[in-house]
Amino acid sequence: MKTLRTACLISLAFALNSLAQSPAPPRTPPPGAPPVPSPGAPAAVSPGAPAAVSPGAPTAVSPGAPGAVNPAAPAQLPTGTAPAGGPAAPTASIAATLSPAPAAIETPASGGARASNWLIDNFRKGGPIMWPILIVSIIGLTVVIERIFWWTGRWFRRDPKRIEKVFTAIEHGDTAEASRLSRGSRDPVLRMMWNGLNHQHASLQGALQVAAGIEIKRAGRFLVVMDTLVTLAPLLGLLGTITGLIRSFSFLGNEELAVQAVTGGIAEALIATACGLGIAIFSLVPFNFFNSRVSNLEFELQTAATNLEVMLGAQTAAREMEITGAPQTSGKGSSI
Repeated sequence: MKTLRTACLISLAFALNSLAQSPAPPRTPPPGAPPVPSPGAPAAVSPGAPAAVSPGAPTAVSPGAPGAVNPAAPAQLPTGTAPAGGPAAPTASIAATLSPAPAAIETPASGGARASNWLIDNFRKGGPIMWPILIVSIIGLTVVIERIFWWTGRWFRRDPKRIEKVFTAIEHGDTAEASRLSRGSRDPVLRMMWNGLNHQHASLQGALQVAAGIEIKRAGRFLVVMDTLVTLAPLLGLLGTITGLIRSFSFLGNEELAVQAVTGGIAEALIATACGLGIAIFSLVPFNFFNSRVSNLEFELQTAATNLEVMLGAQTAAREMEITGAPQTSGKGSSI
């Protein structure tokens, strides 16, 4: 029971931790890349940086700045340029300022963050019915893990060789040795045989039935919980389907939000149904396996109890015949 509680608490903490994870941080440009301005915001010009000039817009040149034209100085025109009064030829510096700035490099998100965000988003889209489904899944997983550990220990506790030794000692009439061999064993069959041997003078059959019932109850612990989960999980998924469809149809009158609301409601219905069916399928296979293990253990206990009753009954009858055999033989001889 302590193992079940510990596993349940660990599973619940892990689920709540995964649901409480914050979304992925916003993507930031790498160091050295120019900042990307937001749409509609005025561009910030750093001092000393060349100003970007759009094609066709007049450029304002401040006096004294590099590249500014001094009105007092004679204009120096290279060979092949237009005469004074004509349109000015674009220079190399202006052409450089017209080149677009390098775009910010976006780093892709890691696969673990994407998977976590995908699970959280689907959980939220599934609606409020996902919380009971989550609780049911945690309980089912905890029960399955606990039963796996128990049956694994049961496999290592088996001792068929000692059982054969106990039956051999009973066959030779040494019940004290049989009781000594079966004492302190962790095998359910040997524990049942030890209880029967210790109470054979009072009620052998009753002692065997009580001991076998205790062992079967231990083996079938929490199977009722698994049976309930197998039935409850699809019903919760169906309830999520109904609530999702109700939410979808409630927005059909509004033309603006109809498409988005109907899509969200259908997604809620499908996610809840898929989760409910998944939990039921996950719990059904171990549930049938554990049921078969309990049936096999019950058969082993019944077989061992029957053999013990038959062997002890045969020894008792033999002792009675040895005690009452001599007087009956003498009486018959005298009557003849």
